[in-house]
Amino acid sequence: MHFHLRPGLGGWGARCRRRPCRNRAHRLAFVTMSRLFGTDGVRGLANVDLTAELALDLSVAAAHVLADRGEFAGHRPRAVVGCDTRISGQFLQAAVVAGLASAGVDVLLLGDLPTPGVAYLTDSLGVDLGVMLSASHNPMPDNGIKFLARGGRKLDDAIEIAIEQRMREEWTRPTGGSVGRVTTYAAAVDDYAAHLVGAVNTDLKGLKVVLDCASGAASVVGPKALRDAGAEVIAIHAEPDGLNINDNCGSTHLASLQEAVVAHGADAGFGLDGDADRCLAVDAQGAIIDGDQILAILALGLREQGRLAKDTVVATLMSNLGFVIAMKEHGLGVRQTKVGDRYVLEAMRVSGYSLGGEQSGHVILSDHATTGDGVLTALKVLERMATTGLSLAELGSVMERLPQVLINVPGVDKSRADDDAVLAAAVAEEEAVLGDRGRVLLRPSGTEPLVRVMVEAPTQDQAQQVADRLAQVVRAQ
Repeated sequence: MHFHLRPGLGGWGARCRRRPCRNRAHRLAFVTMSRLFGTDGVRGLANVDLTAELALDLSVAAAHVLADRGEFAGHRPRAVVGCDTRISGQFLQAAVVAGLASAGVDVLLLGDLPTPGVAYLTDSLGVDLGVMLSASHNPMPDNGIKFLARGGRKLDDAIEIAIEQRMREEWTRPTGGSVGRVTTYAAAVDDYAAHLVGAVNTDLKGLKVVLDCASGAASVVGPKALRDAGAEVIAIHAEPDGLNINDNCGSTHLASLQEAVVAHGADAGFGLDGDADRCLAVDAQGAIIDGDQILAILALGLREQGRLAKDTVVATLMSNLGFVIAMKEHGLGVRQTKVGDRYVLEAMRVSGYSLGGEQSGHVILSDHATTGDGVLTALKVLERMATTGLSLAELGSVMERLPQVLINVPGVDKSRADDDAVLAAAVAEEEAVLGDRGRVLLRPSGTEPLVRVMVEAPTQDQAQQVADRLAQVVRAQ
């Protein structure tokens, strides 16, 4: 049984998240709890949980921690700051930039750009820190802050903890010419698009693609990169207005993409999320190709090229058993980690693996990127289609998905549920019935105030029934 629940940002937010909380203790708890950072940065309801004051404090503390670690030694520190298209990103960006510049850091503004684009430019421009303002696939009212270390890599847990501990400390402020400068880096989109196209070794001419940009950060650079690589592109949900990001579109709402692919007679469709670090696909018949299938497609391609390090793919505990079975049948190993792309990245970095990802569509190709990259994933899948001459449906058939049901249970006191004997007994009972023909996984979301109940079983009906029963037990806690 994989059963782990822990308190986090959703502990009190599960009760107060969607409206301004009147409880001062709850507001204070947000900045004093043991871990402010979740699995993907700091997230919350913009201007309630994630305020301008918090964004400024975090940025100042990050600058101080990196300075004390010697990251700025011998040169004037520099940072890049990018954001997705949420309207709240405007005031949060202003706060982040103010914090960094007040701490003596020069800032390059990248504008609307995917998280992997910020990561790439953090590395290619040789700056000391990257900052991305986004809540990824979360609804528009949310926002978040992700920090990236030199080289475009996510911060280690130890550095995040140090940043939390240094917030609001007394410090000597630079003055005069020692304060940071703020300039705009106008070539951000072109530089990142060129990097993406450079990762493709085959002309994509002749492939018609629908790209759902989720009205988010890839609305400009996504279609551009695919067109520059030779594909014919129909872009949908590519006119962000600050309010429509992830609004019934993108990787979490694929219906409009499915319809568009069929209507346009496209060869494939790809759905991104708000910051374009994940990607799901749709074949020519409108069937969904999920992250596990995408990983399987890319794994076999890399193995053929001799570029799949150690003939192993890194996935998470949420990956479908069908994926694990298929990889083993093809002689490939699967290294499974805790849920969260940061854990996939950590395993890849420590052991030198070249491919990893999540069922949700985070796919990391370490030869080209330091984080999940939705546009890059779409390009590499299209490259595989062009190289093999096979349809996306044929490529995706490499694995057969075991029926899987995922239920999100909001409003749960996750700290209490972790030690609940009734819930543990219910899980054990269901697992005993499933045996080795299925599994149960309960876990708290690292980015939202809810518990996820996932069940795999021989049939869809059985998986649904087990998941419904366990979700009801979770709700009762």
